[in-house]
Amino acid sequence: MGVIKQMGLPGLDTQAVQEWEKEHAKVARDAASAGFVLLKNDGDVLPLKQGSKVALFGVGAVHPIKGGTGSGDVNERYVVSIENGLEDAGFILTSKEWLADADKAYYDARTAWRDEIKAISAGKDREFFRYYSSRPFEMPAGGPIPEKAPDTDTAIYVISRIAGEGADRHPVRGDYLLTDAEEQAIGTLCEQYEHVVLLLNVGGVIDLSILDRYENIRSVLLIGQPGMECGHAVGDVLTGRVTPSGKLTNSWAFAYEDYPNAKTFSHMNGDVEHELYSEDIYVGYRYFDTFSVPVRYGFGEGLSYTTFKTVPEKLETAKDGTACLNVSCVNTGKAAGSEVLQLYLTLPDVADGREIRRLVAFAKTPVLMPGEAASMTLSFTGEEAASYDTARSAWILPAGQYGLCLGTSLKDSQVVACLNVTEEQVIAKCKTVCPPVAPIDVLRPDPAKRASALAAVPTSLVLNAVVWDFSEYTPIEYVYGNPDEGQDAAAEIAGRLTIDQLIQLSTGDPGKGQGSMLGSAGASVPGSAAETSSCAMDDGVANIVLADGPAGLRLNQTCYIRNGVAVKQNFMQSIEHGIFYDGPEEEGDHRWQYCTAIPVGSLLSQSWDPRILEQCGDAIGDEMERFNVTLWLAPGMNIHRNPLCGRNFEYYSEDPLLSGKMAAAMTNGVQRHKGCGTTIKHFACNSQEDNRKGSDSMLTERALREIYVRGFGIAIRESQPMSIMTSYNMINGIHAANNHDLCTCLARNEFGFKGVIMTDWTTTEDGPDCTAAGCIKAGNDLTMPGQPSDHESIRKGLEDGFITERELRDCVTRTIRTVLASRRYE
Repeated sequence: MGVIKQMGLPGLDTQAVQEWEKEHAKVARDAASAGFVLLKNDGDVLPLKQGSKVALFGVGAVHPIKGGTGSGDVNERYVVSIENGLEDAGFILTSKEWLADADKAYYDARTAWRDEIKAISAGKDREFFRYYSSRPFEMPAGGPIPEKAPDTDTAIYVISRIAGEGADRHPVRGDYLLTDAEEQAIGTLCEQYEHVVLLLNVGGVIDLSILDRYENIRSVLLIGQPGMECGHAVGDVLTGRVTPSGKLTNSWAFAYEDYPNAKTFSHMNGDVEHELYSEDIYVGYRYFDTFSVPVRYGFGEGLSYTTFKTVPEKLETAKDGTACLNVSCVNTGKAAGSEVLQLYLTLPDVADGREIRRLVAFAKTPVLMPGEAASMTLSFTGEEAASYDTARSAWILPAGQYGLCLGTSLKDSQVVACLNVTEEQVIAKCKTVCPPVAPIDVLRPDPAKRASALAAVPTSLVLNAVVWDFSEYTPIEYVYGNPDEGQDAAAEIAGRLTIDQLIQLSTGDPGKGQGSMLGSAGASVPGSAAETSSCAMDDGVANIVLADGPAGLRLNQTCYIRNGVAVKQNFMQSIEHGIFYDGPEEEGDHRWQYCTAIPVGSLLSQSWDPRILEQCGDAIGDEMERFNVTLWLAPGMNIHRNPLCGRNFEYYSEDPLLSGKMAAAMTNGVQRHKGCGTTIKHFACNSQEDNRKGSDSMLTERALREIYVRGFGIAIRESQPMSIMTSYNMINGIHAANNHDLCTCLARNEFGFKGVIMTDWTTTEDGPDCTAAGCIKAGNDLTMPGQPSDHESIRKGLEDGFITERELRDCVTRTIRTVLASRRYE
């Protein structure tokens, strides 16, 4: 342990663009284009000829949505509009007058929205955030479409949607459905132009039934919410400088009603207190595939400007149950590009039912020139194919035949080989965790119909069947209980601290006037989310800074120094570049914190490329070093259970394997920077935003394990993030933050997590059902952002015997261990 370093002044003393900013902007630009998904391209309308004339419409063309709102926002230096990006790419825009009018309409609507939120919230932080979340800004329509421009037969229309923290979406016009104005504008364009291209600047699934009415909507490109380099990334793909290679990480149904929980999700049934996961394990493609429900665009789908041929070459298994499929992929087209190889297993049925196919491995080729080939290996183990048997509290691989479905999407995958399991294999022995309070009536496929659907899976056997060998595999037997924290430097320090110091270190530091609000709790780094306590500085325990922003660091862009310290800023200055703040400018020396806005998580995952996420993580880690941040409160990795979840933009996928791999890659990128770490969140079952603090996620243990915590386990085992954040909601009647099964049995005992667990902000400030003392009992180490009432709760818990001094010291030991690993020491 070295000497504690002085934190130093926040930010930079210049507004000049730094070289590292340019490098990180390129990372953001490349990541965005890698995640764009080409959903439709009839007649190969895209790419467009560079230098050609195009008509561009949609207010999002002038002001694209770069990311989500709330804690997922970033106060970046700039956002490249689609208008500017296309002009920089060499296109000649014929609709400049319309776009200028759209710019004015945007600012008028934005001002009116801002004034409405300010008026109804009356300047109160908590009221403000509630209204801000529940009344998201809606893009204005823009003016009527003018007469067709000469010398072009191509029009581009941008559909934009805002989503954010604190509220779920609705299946209404202007949200999940197109507005009347959007439909009218697109209809007019289809009457005037031979080729219409839709750009979907959205954070989640929307209704695309308009495609059924207009044949000359030739191309649809999903650009998501692509960060600050939006326009340049769009220009790269529309010119063909970059060949689209993204694939969907969600199933896009024909209609919202096609989703299995459409009627009961969140507010849809009027009950936001009880969220019944009656679809059980049948989430996303697991439902549509198993129950033979057609979709508009399926999981893993995405087109390219070129073509590929994929050939399975060899299937091998090791005696420990590891299976490897060697595959050759060759670019058979005329453009350079990369392809995503996806491997699914068909699963034999069991008494409780199973999905038909499950993703078990994937790999993305490098960019291949025409005629160039790459050899790839897709590996998996019995764990990827096992199902959880609740009655036996064990992960089981049933006997039977497992078909290896290889393809570039779920839809086009075919069985190319088979693995035979001759007798049931126990993969792991567990204990029951988070059991339902009462039996849950869950969805189950009819065995005969399932068998018929399984038989219909396309088959093109290329390789001989192989026995899946587990002859040298030893089933895992987990040991449960509070882990022994040993006698390292952190434990030695914790062992000599006073009870008062231990209590202070088990929460964030309320002594800095942090308050409770998102984006205003940090003192040393303006706009950061919080800081840990400095009560034990004399004992060698530094304070560390935590910052929000799953799409980049969320810090105030401008800060002020007076008498050598950062001036405390108003919460309103941290939101949307301070548009809600109308107070006086702070006095003091100006300093600046320009952070990179990378694409949102849902877009990054569409790259299916862990290398892209590692590069983004590396850039974020570099900025954490520069701005004195130890823990980044990201990535978010909850499952896309329903398309109306307001925070799906921030999360990766409907599939836990893909989510876990992406979170691990992001973490590995950030943690290349010694002393900087990620916080994977929200653990667990935080798949809705309405009443997120009071909602009870009621689900079977099987669904919890197979779908909702599995990705967290993958991320922990493959990257060991420095921290985990628990979710606001209850799981089968117990708040996640106070849940010992979740924080200790699953995270530590089964997944092997070594770091610090913290609450989400103000989790313990809404009544007696979730307390700071309960967090200590559960093994949740750090209550954030920290309030005097949390200290009182812990002190009372010690006095009453609800928690022991040993439990408190263990929690603080883990926090100190994280602090000692930070960059706060010489």
